[in-house]
Amino acid sequence: MGANFSACKSDPVGALPLQSNPSLGDLPESCAALILGYLDPPEICKLAKLNRAFRGASWADFIWESKLPSNYQTIVRKVFGDGLENLGKRDVYTRLCQPNSFDDGTKTVWLDKNTGSVCLSISSKGLAITGIDDRRYWNHIQTEESRFCSVAYLQQIWWFEVDGEVEFPFPAGTYSLFFRLQLGRSSQKRFGRRICNTEHVHGWDIKPVRFQLWTSEGHYASSQCFLTEPGKWNYYHVGDFVVENPNASTKIKLSMTQIDCTHTKGGLCLDSVLVYPSEFRERLKHF
Repeated sequence: MGANFSACKSDPVGALPLQSNPSLGDLPESCAALILGYLDPPEICKLAKLNRAFRGASWADFIWESKLPSNYQTIVRKVFGDGLENLGKRDVYTRLCQPNSFDDGTKTVWLDKNTGSVCLSISSKGLAITGIDDRRYWNHIQTEESRFCSVAYLQQIWWFEVDGEVEFPFPAGTYSLFFRLQLGRSSQKRFGRRICNTEHVHGWDIKPVRFQLWTSEGHYASSQCFLTEPGKWNYYHVGDFVVENPNASTKIKLSMTQIDCTHTKGGLCLDSVLVYPSEFRERLKHF
């Protein structure tokens, strides 16, 4: 019996070569694509580096189409026109994950690379600011601390009012709207340290600022608060709204006011308005 077992283990001349064990490299590309379809985009990109099968499978259109928003074609037309017609779905996803400007560069939209959710930002130059053309009150200043490289700085004013609107084909879901503000004027870094001049900050602790939003689907939200923490950029939550029809553009109107004319207020930097999926609200606490 031992001799017979030894014969089975031997490789006599003329016998068929022993088969090597299968590996992931032997996996058919179609099977690899099915596996990748269950993963998040960053995980797909990591596995694409594993071997040739996963690398080829990672370009399959059906994988990336499932990661894109359901109305991604409408979003592409809004932002790019017909500029992405000849691209594969992976390239479309990659382009949409980058900051993409529209409306003369006053608005930027991008996809969260992990989830494919839509995020949108409106620059201070895309808002209607009372007194913005009078340099006694407002100035636009250049800064690296804004994704738009510019913020509106309020020196002093009695009637503070900011309005804005945006129309965009948001995918169905719940969204939160924020103003990004800072008490104090940032300047260039000195010796590697960030400098913020808060000398002219005043009036924001007397009466609260009121924030409001309205949508074309009938949603309304409002909030009010005192502006605090000089020298730090903060996201002030206006409210939430729901998008139910991704096939139609949602129009959002928003405002920020402090119109009590019994006192002046000043020393405020207004960077932008941000529209984020509501499940991302916790992220903003870490900025």
